[in-house]
Amino acid sequence: MSPFDLARLKSEADIISKKMEAEGFWDDHEAAQKLMQEKKRIDGKISDFSSLETEFEDIQVLVTLAEEENDPSLVPEINEAYRNFRARSEDLRVKTLLNGEYDQGNAIVSIHAGSGGLDAQDWAEMLLRMYTRWAESKNYRITMWDLQDADEGGIKSATMLVEGEYAYGYLKNEKGVHRIVRISPFDSSGRRHTSFSSLDVMPELNDDIAIEINPDDLRIDTFRSSGAGGQHVNKTDSAIRITHLPTNIVASCQNERSQHQNKEVALRILKAKLLELAEAEHKSKIDELKGDFSQITWGSQIRSYVFHPYSMVKDHRTNAEVGNVYAVMDGDLDYFMNEKLKQKDV
Repeated sequence: MSPFDLARLKSEADIISKKMEAEGFWDDHEAAQKLMQEKKRIDGKISDFSSLETEFEDIQVLVTLAEEENDPSLVPEINEAYRNFRARSEDLRVKTLLNGEYDQGNAIVSIHAGSGGLDAQDWAEMLLRMYTRWAESKNYRITMWDLQDADEGGIKSATMLVEGEYAYGYLKNEKGVHRIVRISPFDSSGRRHTSFSSLDVMPELNDDIAIEINPDDLRIDTFRSSGAGGQHVNKTDSAIRITHLPTNIVASCQNERSQHQNKEVALRILKAKLLELAEAEHKSKIDELKGDFSQITWGSQIRSYVFHPYSMVKDHRTNAEVGNVYAVMDGDLDYFMNEKLKQKDV
């Protein structure tokens, strides 16, 4: 079902409006806030659709006027209005493809440096900056949950929460191995190097989704925080690492201010990973998951970022490519995300 079924959206908005007018609506403040957010989201979709209808009608009026008045001076204005209409229509069409169960929610993004030492760690940090810049361009909120700095530079890994409407829907297809080809800044001989880092993307689960995990299946370790977070986090062993023993999946958090908070966040990350894995394995229960799922698969990469001997970024799943690698590294990722989303519309 399309998220832009206008009749259905208006019906849902009316139902929520009636609930908001009912006596005792604010008795459960948290539930009321969620319902208001849902109403705002639906109203935004209706507004987007109505705005496009108005734009199209305005273009029709301009075309009719130009024909009746035989006025060619209106042609540039019509062309510009049509280009803007096409662009906004395309954005709206892409949004209709964000209809997965978790697409409209927040995303948990993890970046891991591959083998290759300092080059791979530097590449992981570049990817972190790229996705941070992309999120900022969407006015999404970023919370860094775990950051493992590398000793000589770059990062070993990072996990962050990206909060905003459709954050998971846009980011979910970024999951996979990313390859960089460049002249290594760390090679005194100026040789070309290929490095890899992986991206993992999971939906942030809301409280309505219950995930049953046997406490006996968990090993919880504490350690001293090593990443960014100020002097406070470095004074105590407040960082938490949780290992799900049947699958060997690990989740950690070190950037909250207390051990309890770090444990809560690590559990949220672990539950998201396990739910994703259960769905991928077509398992109905978490305790059915067995086997070692901790290793990163360095198989075929989803995207290559080439800095030398030419400049190009190419997505190997869609064959989408652009020549300005620096713009992409500054967060210009919408083209690649949209092309991947459109594949499900073919």
